[in-house]
Amino acid sequence: MAVTGLIMIAFLLMHMYGNLKLFLGPEAFDHYAHWLKGATEDGGILYPVLPAGWFIWIFRFVLVLSVILHIWSAASLVLATRARQGDKYVTRKTKAQTYSARTMRWGGVIIAVFLVFHLIQFTIIPGSFGGNADEPHTMVVAGFEQWWMVALYAVAMVLVVMHVRHGFWSAFTTLGGNTSSRAASVLNGLAWIVAVVLYVGFMIMPLAVLFGVI
Repeated sequence: MAVTGLIMIAFLLMHMYGNLKLFLGPEAFDHYAHWLKGATEDGGILYPVLPAGWFIWIFRFVLVLSVILHIWSAASLVLATRARQGDKYVTRKTKAQTYSARTMRWGGVIIAVFLVFHLIQFTIIPGSFGGNADEPHTMVVAGFEQWWMVALYAVAMVLVVMHVRHGFWSAFTTLGGNTSSRAASVLNGLAWIVAVVLYVGFMIMPLAVLFGVI
């Protein structure tokens, strides 16, 4: 769970970086999108180490596998916990005090549903909410020109960064990084920084589209 979680956090940071390219103009954003798919004149990302177009499929495979293994790990941990605790608690003492920690399970389920919606909108049925699949920037603009879409993404991203904030701290704790009170404070601070950067980075572009800046 820790390793797959960190893979997905790394993906979110890269995805956020890609989204911000829309501020450089439609041509820059479209070139970046086509470059990832190996559809540019230079052969795309990692060409000629990989044949043109291979990277995106390898990337998608690793990401989907990470999501599946992450969900499987979560389900396994829940079942193992319930098996150890028996029918009910004799006493109950909550150790995780943050709201993020207490809502990791249901937050993860809601994020998974949002992910399916997001993939349908931009990947599985590109242009389903407007725009042209051959010009990715048109799909993004068409989607975020609608206030309800921006509101949906704002709420979804709150859940995502809550999950990331606790997941970042928990992952490095699992991997042995939480060795002292100072280390715990550093991890917690980094977790908050990553969460805030992701939220601001993901929401600034949709808001810019909604208010006509882009």
